[in-house]
Amino acid sequence: MLLSLRIENFALIDHLNLEFGPGLNVFTGETGAGKSIILDAIDATLGGKVDRRAIRTGTTRAILEATFELDRGAAQWLSAQEIELVDGNLAVCSREITATHGAFRSRSRLNGILVNRQLMDQLRDRLIEITAQGQTTQLGQPTLQRKWLDFYGGSTLLTSLQKVATAYGIAQQTSAALTRRRQSEQQRLQRLDLLEYQVRELSEANLSQPDEPEQLEQERTRLAHIVELQQQSYQVYQALYQNDSGSEAAGDLLSRAETTLTDMAVYDPQLQPILEMVSDALAQVTEAGRQISSYGEQLETDPHRLEEVETRIRELKQICRKYGPLSEAIAYYQNIQTELKELHDGGESMEALEQAYLEAFDQLKKECNILSAQRQTAAGQLETRLVEELKPLAMEKVQFKVEITPITPSSTGADAIAFCFSPNPGEPIQPLGAIASGGEMSRFLLALKACFSQIDSSETLIFDEIDVGVSGKVAQAIAQKLHQLTHRHQILCVTHQPLVAAMADYHFRVSKQLIETELEISSIATQPPEIRTVVRVTPLDNQQQRREELAQLASGRSATEAIAFAESLLTQALTLRQNHSQPPLTNPQTIPKASHSPQTVNN
Repeated sequence: MLLSLRIENFALIDHLNLEFGPGLNVFTGETGAGKSIILDAIDATLGGKVDRRAIRTGTTRAILEATFELDRGAAQWLSAQEIELVDGNLAVCSREITATHGAFRSRSRLNGILVNRQLMDQLRDRLIEITAQGQTTQLGQPTLQRKWLDFYGGSTLLTSLQKVATAYGIAQQTSAALTRRRQSEQQRLQRLDLLEYQVRELSEANLSQPDEPEQLEQERTRLAHIVELQQQSYQVYQALYQNDSGSEAAGDLLSRAETTLTDMAVYDPQLQPILEMVSDALAQVTEAGRQISSYGEQLETDPHRLEEVETRIRELKQICRKYGPLSEAIAYYQNIQTELKELHDGGESMEALEQAYLEAFDQLKKECNILSAQRQTAAGQLETRLVEELKPLAMEKVQFKVEITPITPSSTGADAIAFCFSPNPGEPIQPLGAIASGGEMSRFLLALKACFSQIDSSETLIFDEIDVGVSGKVAQAIAQKLHQLTHRHQILCVTHQPLVAAMADYHFRVSKQLIETELEISSIATQPPEIRTVVRVTPLDNQQQRREELAQLASGRSATEAIAFAESLLTQALTLRQNHSQPPLTNPQTIPKASHSPQTVNN
């Protein structure tokens, strides 16, 4: 329940402190007096949208603060957010709006702790519900009607609605995947043909070693010079081991040197290391001669092998021109083998996607059927309950029907919802938005709120001119319905109807006043006083003040007849409240009862 509201520099309000009580809190005043500004301030305090125009002209900062007494559910939720309550069960919501140096900023706090917009929105849903001016025109919107029906269906229906949304999301994902696969099937087949050709080509190339071209080049060079190698190997053999021309070979010379050094070492042991080096050289030359002889003997011309090598070199060059260096070609071959396997599995993947889509769509239809059945049940209950709520609002013969027709499944189900009614006997039922008058719309919306009163978690309901377009008996019925809602909710209401205002437990008059403001420009001289408009709120704390206000609402002047009429309204309202009295919403020691006036301070 809203206990108090503090406003500074918001719209036309300079300073204002309001205290509210349980039951029906009513704001009255001339058209344009600023009554809706009070409701706008409450909305802004709890995170409603604001802009620079919300800050009073001539100032740079607006401050809003609302204190709520929480029920057990809201208190437990706030504790779960690790925000400590004030005085056991109070929540102080504040918002600071600033506009300086071209920058616009807004900060919200909850019990002094800076909080984000998301948390404020969640708290708002637990504290208040605002029915703003013009909302009756939205009653004809099918989307809003569907939301109201689902809300009336309760938590079980809302859970089914969430399951439908989840199933729809899965169905959309599988459908999108299937569509993408179908759209890419042509590209897939083209790619498949290309890769099959490339895999076949690279497979036939039998690629294995990245350095194969270098090895083949070496082999081709050797094969092309076999004759030269044979001749040169024989020449090396003669030079090292055996010379047929009569000249001494290197082996012969080293052998003679070794013999001589052996004789010399007998006389001088210091020559022994030299002898060993010559002996080693002789051994190596002898071995080199034998190996070069063996190499030369094995050399044979092989034109066929040379042709094979040259063909292979040409093949590898062709591969490298198409796929890059051989190392990259080998890596590419391995990659496209994997891709080709995936593409060959495309048929199975397509079938799997189609099956997944069918299963997802079947699940969506299943969840939609469950939701539709629950909506049918909720619709029947709402039809009965709403007619009961409309009858006391001077619509005794009203007929109301929730029409549910099947449509293509979506995230909100497979139902089109339409509220249809007939206010007059003998007239066919038609869509609400097509035939309802403004007064009928107002009564319909109020009756709908009454239907939701038992399941609505918001303790405070705010109505901005819910009684617009009605008068007389209908206005009296609306007043009684608002009072009925106070059995479960605190009500804040802006009204122009004296019949509604007379039912108030707490009555506030809103008016505009002109004040003079001096702006100092030096310590000696000042500018002429500036005339400013401000909104003032006066609590009507005695019967005389209320009689005069009701008389003003009824006739525009405090004539004797109007005063008498206002007195009769207050007497009638008192009788109605006593006949329909219910336990208060809050601890009577916390908020004063109707016999005490709420406090309002205007600075």
